[in-house]
Amino acid sequence: MAGKRLNALDWTFLANETRESMMHVGSMMTCSAAPGGTPEDLSALMEEIRNEVRVYPPWNLKLRFPNVPAHPLQRWVEDENFDIDYHVRHSALPAPGDERKLGVLVSRLHSHSMDFHRPPWEVHLIEGLEGGRFAMYFKVHHSLIDGYTGIQLLSRSLSRSPDDRSSPMFFARAPGTRVRAEGGAPPPVLESLMRIAREQLGTTRSISKSLFRSYQRDHTELAAPMRAPKSIINQRVSRNRRFATQEFTLDRFKRVGEHFGGTINDVVLAVSSASLRRLLQEQHALPREAMTAMLPVNIRPKDDPGGGNAVGTILASLATDIDDPVARFEAIIASTTSAKAQLKGMTRAGIMQYSALLMAPLLLAQVPGAVGRVRPAFNLVVSNVPGPREPLYFRGWKLDAYYPMSIPFHGYGLNVTVVSYVDKLDFGFTGCRDSVPHLQRMAVYSAEALEELEAAI
Repeated sequence: MAGKRLNALDWTFLANETRESMMHVGSMMTCSAAPGGTPEDLSALMEEIRNEVRVYPPWNLKLRFPNVPAHPLQRWVEDENFDIDYHVRHSALPAPGDERKLGVLVSRLHSHSMDFHRPPWEVHLIEGLEGGRFAMYFKVHHSLIDGYTGIQLLSRSLSRSPDDRSSPMFFARAPGTRVRAEGGAPPPVLESLMRIAREQLGTTRSISKSLFRSYQRDHTELAAPMRAPKSIINQRVSRNRRFATQEFTLDRFKRVGEHFGGTINDVVLAVSSASLRRLLQEQHALPREAMTAMLPVNIRPKDDPGGGNAVGTILASLATDIDDPVARFEAIIASTTSAKAQLKGMTRAGIMQYSALLMAPLLLAQVPGAVGRVRPAFNLVVSNVPGPREPLYFRGWKLDAYYPMSIPFHGYGLNVTVVSYVDKLDFGFTGCRDSVPHLQRMAVYSAEALEELEAAI
């Protein structure tokens, strides 16, 4: 049981795990009824899973030291007593199963901690949604996989044809592997060590330079760690979660971004900033200084089979101190452009080290009494994850929406994650039920914020 060692970022997610700060991510997917489909189809699928399932890594891996998640020698080891009934569950909504009842159920499911004595993931198949539809709720601990990989691996259960009724579940597919070219030989040991040393030296210089620039007065567009203003969303959280959703067509974001010289991700930030600004103004709790966001950046190669975390992070200003929506958007574009420029020239390992430094202050939030006394490293996480570009089907059921769910934790009670699906952007707002009041309003305000930018074109 030698197992697989965790990298620094994987371990960080375990180190931040507490009863209230649960480091798992998830998704809620809704599907239209398959032609000729019946509610009994899900029962038949459950029986098939029980009888024929074979589980592949990383889905059959659990922690070597489950009682001490942040153990310095923590490793992933195979679960020799894997229990599929624990990980895949069948649920039903009380009739009539509307969107509100579905939201209440997945909010409650997302409020439950993972059992580290088992592989840290679950799937809930939920029948009874109005119109003959069903929903799938999936959650996985962030130490096992990152959000980008989660979407890629979960999509393996889906097919591009409504006639395909036999696609294996994502956990029953063998992971892809990268094969060395025929005749390729490993580099000499001494040469390899020298190359690593040169890369490490360059990485250290790049990281030091990037952090130094963040604190210089002539680089005010850069958001520096521990410079975010205190706010009501940056306090201790309870274990209870609330979840809200919003859906947009992708072409609206493209049109706004192209007009103002920004990216789709910049528009996501602008919409999130405007909706958060309005929500806090209603609570008379908007900070005078600009609030900041942490943005995950995928750095995984295209042929990477997945598992673990391969994600960098940058900080960006949300310009919530600016009243004019266009000026606010332009300030966001300037901030993200400068932040991404800092990563250029860094190796993949360097980006992950730099990201770990940016996330290190999060550990302070787990110290009793620290939250609220020190400035937060940032105010919230805003993540934009690329999803499937073609319509997908699950055993003949058409996937309608793919709403992401993420992590509120001590000091950081709000998360906004977006997944693109075909020609849409599906927003998932995940917040602490107690420290982020009226979360559903953010979903409504985000729609009005986009309309405001469109009116300025």
